[in-house]
Amino acid sequence: MVEWEVPGLALAVVQGDSVILARGYGVTRLGGQEAVDEHTLFAIASTTKAMTSATLALLVEEGRLGWDDPVRSHLPHFQVEDPYVSGALTIRDLLAHRSGTARLDNLWIASPFDRAELVQRLRHLPQAGGFRDRYDYNNHMFIVAGEVVTEVAGQAWDEVLERRIFRPLGMERSTTRAREVELRGNTAHSHTRVDGEVRAIPRRDYDVIGGAGAAWSSAWEMAQWARFHLNEGEVEGVRILSPERIREMHTPVVVIPGDSVTARLHPSNHFQAYGLGWRLMDLHGQRVVHHSGSINYTRTQLTLVPDDGVAVVAMANLSSSNLQLALTHWILDALQGREPEDWSALYLELEARSRESADRARAEREAGRLPAVAPSLPAEAYAGLYRDDLFGEIRIEATDDPEAPLTLIYSQEYEADLHPWHGDTFRVQWRRPGAGETFVTFRVDVRGRVVLAELDGFAAFIRDR
Repeated sequence: MVEWEVPGLALAVVQGDSVILARGYGVTRLGGQEAVDEHTLFAIASTTKAMTSATLALLVEEGRLGWDDPVRSHLPHFQVEDPYVSGALTIRDLLAHRSGTARLDNLWIASPFDRAELVQRLRHLPQAGGFRDRYDYNNHMFIVAGEVVTEVAGQAWDEVLERRIFRPLGMERSTTRAREVELRGNTAHSHTRVDGEVRAIPRRDYDVIGGAGAAWSSAWEMAQWARFHLNEGEVEGVRILSPERIREMHTPVVVIPGDSVTARLHPSNHFQAYGLGWRLMDLHGQRVVHHSGSINYTRTQLTLVPDDGVAVVAMANLSSSNLQLALTHWILDALQGREPEDWSALYLELEARSRESADRARAEREAGRLPAVAPSLPAEAYAGLYRDDLFGEIRIEATDDPEAPLTLIYSQEYEADLHPWHGDTFRVQWRRPGAGETFVTFRVDVRGRVVLAELDGFAAFIRDR
């Protein structure tokens, strides 16, 4: 934890249907005194996706929907930009990341929209690849999956998950609602690196991400969720789902292309795939079912080895940490009789290389800057309201600060100071700690009027007349 600069960590290990370890380490907030324990709530981020798949599996079990039903047969107003994809997309497509639609995560990260408006705006979500052509991770499709649960069950996805999964499994502290997190206490705070230094920053309400990543849980309660899967839908003699439904979720649907890091660290790996809310792979000749998630500047890793009856839950309150993954592999080595490698050192080396690469990219960007080329127009000429069908509105306002002559306002959480870079390109420095920076380039027409603001990572916003 010292080497990774992780303030707080929680671990749980399941073996043979017993929780053989459930512990917390460190503190919930850097500089604070509250210790992390096995009941500390962490944002579990994209490990929520498997829970959304499970809520849909409950409805499949009851004959209320089928995995291959078109989304529109249950959510008639659903639409993306491509009309064919809008009509042909199935529940299975949503859960296996094979829609081919653009990822554009800043829509849920930064926008002011609630869940309903976000889904409504997806009618403007473009294709980034071919439909069912390949694995294309997409959070918005899982938000839609949660809304399908709401429509079919006649009850909010959040309530279905709590009533039919959390309560039967004894996951009493787990929740999908940010307001409940604040009320329950013993919660891991958010931490990220700002100017190279780990800092605690305010938690955000990410309820909008719903079925894609809104859940909070603890190491102890995630161990119960793991037991549920290892026992093929049953815990403490209570059957919640049939083995058939569990196996369907754990069955590969779309291949995930191999990568050089996995090949180097795990040479025994032969395949990677995505099922229904789960990543799948083989290691040392055994099937591994797993998922990671990062949101609110915390990170969770859940790994199951079903044939061995083993699961590892690792959670930390630092956004960029891979300590969770290193610990998972160390524990699996120990439980399965292999000499544990120094996985932490291996992943720290990868972290160092990643930072070096980022530093080189920043240096190259800086080298390409033309600081002598000033903006072509006075600050007031850029001010105004700009719109995009998918992302909504941004407002640009002029200031009296020569260092940051413009501000950008998108939502309550995303306001920025704009610093001249070169020409009509400005560096966008988000005011929210840890939100980083991007760039916006204004387009000027032949009459010297600003007509467009291209915001990197977002969209090209058209200026109102």
